[in-house]
Amino acid sequence: METTLRGVGVSHGVAIGEVRHMGTAVLEPPAKQIPADEAPREQGRARKAVEAVAADLIARGNLAGGEAQHVLEAQALMAQDPELMADVERRVTVGSTAERAVYDAFAAYRALLAGAGEYLAGRVADLDDVRNRIVARLLGVPMPGVPDSDEPYVLIARDLAPADTALLDPTLVLGFVTEEGGPTSHSAILARALGVPAVVALPGASEITEGTVVAVDGSTGDLFVEPSGAKRAELAKAAEERRAALAASSGPGATSDGHKVPLLANIGGPGDVPAAVEAGAEGVGLFRTEFLFLDDSKNAPSRDKQIQSYRSVLEAFPEGRVVVRVLDAGADKPLDFLTPTDEPNPALGVRGLRTLLDHPDILATQLTALAEAAEGLPVHLDVMAPMVADRHDARAFADACRTAGLNAKFGAMVEIPSAALRARSLLQEVEFLSLGTNDLAQYTFAADRQVGALSRLQDPWQPALLDLIALAADAARTEGKSCGVCGEAASDPLLACVLTGLGVTSLSMGATAIPYVRATLANHTLAQCERAAAAARATDTADEARRAAQAVLSGE
Repeated sequence: METTLRGVGVSHGVAIGEVRHMGTAVLEPPAKQIPADEAPREQGRARKAVEAVAADLIARGNLAGGEAQHVLEAQALMAQDPELMADVERRVTVGSTAERAVYDAFAAYRALLAGAGEYLAGRVADLDDVRNRIVARLLGVPMPGVPDSDEPYVLIARDLAPADTALLDPTLVLGFVTEEGGPTSHSAILARALGVPAVVALPGASEITEGTVVAVDGSTGDLFVEPSGAKRAELAKAAEERRAALAASSGPGATSDGHKVPLLANIGGPGDVPAAVEAGAEGVGLFRTEFLFLDDSKNAPSRDKQIQSYRSVLEAFPEGRVVVRVLDAGADKPLDFLTPTDEPNPALGVRGLRTLLDHPDILATQLTALAEAAEGLPVHLDVMAPMVADRHDARAFADACRTAGLNAKFGAMVEIPSAALRARSLLQEVEFLSLGTNDLAQYTFAADRQVGALSRLQDPWQPALLDLIALAADAARTEGKSCGVCGEAASDPLLACVLTGLGVTSLSMGATAIPYVRATLANHTLAQCERAAAAARATDTADEARRAAQAVLSGE
């Protein structure tokens, strides 16, 4: 009998197929003592396993490319963390086997992350995956992962590690569903990059029997268990209509009555550029430069290396707009040479612009590298600072840009409620705003964006979040300046219409979402978008806001 479950849709499209489950987790190694003279051998085994797992993660990243490569390289650094390795060797010295020492050392670090708040707790799934891979190698057992199948299927898992998500074969994995995770988790981000329909934060999904036919709607977050023939036909028709709309949509982003809404791409580096160009991105709305710095957590990249990376992106968008976010270090992106290691709550500590203002040489080098990279190119370069809290922050960043001789517009990200509330004040110092809705949501609701149990509060349809977006957009309009959105909210086609109605002037998203957003905007007038925005803000919950906007845009 058909039943419907609802999670959080994180990657557009519909998938219908039989369920296959991820393999079971690695078993806990037995706790047994070893003689003291075996400690050197066990320590050597542990080091070799760690290096092998790190090398495998890097190889998987090289194969996957793009966003996945950055994520897996960060995981490899996690595997090679010197403090973790020192703890493993200490445990072996007092009698643990290599596999038990790895298991216990990672468990201790896991507890620290889980209690560290906001960002770092979101890295627990990545840490668990690294631990499982090392322990499995030491035990000589296969690493649990994506099931073998000759037929296409829908994958269900408790959560998906980046190393598994990155190498999913879209010809076999029609879509996936996870019990945990959130709309901005690594698995969700990589699913969008792959173009695989996905639903996360769906409790009870793992209880669905293997082989059961399900239908996954990655736009609505619905999972239909044993869908009827009528439901399958309805979903197939909707999918076909969506494909036809995508095929017919091209050119710059605009509403049906010609109101321009530039559609830009979020990228992590040069590897993400081809997909953005193919999707018809009108430029880059968020260039996350921290991935360049994460290649070596102990040393900042040289000025020449930065210039080369930045220029390769800028050259891909002649006459286009490229918005570069300067280094956003701290919290879940620690750098040994830059960020403190003893903060009780890193997400609320020295991160983003605060880190750069404490290390002005790092900021100055990056800004001068950007200036040189853009020299002689017709591109429109914008540079923005992350985690701007007030006018003092905005002025400090603008002064640094001017001192570096940067021939570009400089702006501020609105990720903290104070920045939205005092947006007009910020705009006295900078020339544009860009809303990072992922962080803005978690700071507004005190809800870690990586925790699936809090997905209700991470939902970008929350009316309170829409209110803050409206405040920032109104301030920009009053000051005659621009206000874009570069958070994941922009990738939701329906919400993109609402954001347009709130006064947002550009939308930036993962490349795969651009055609969906372009097609949806082209079907509605600016007035419809404004009515939908007003209807959404008049509600009290995210679900009500979504339904209210849908009713307006569908003419109900």
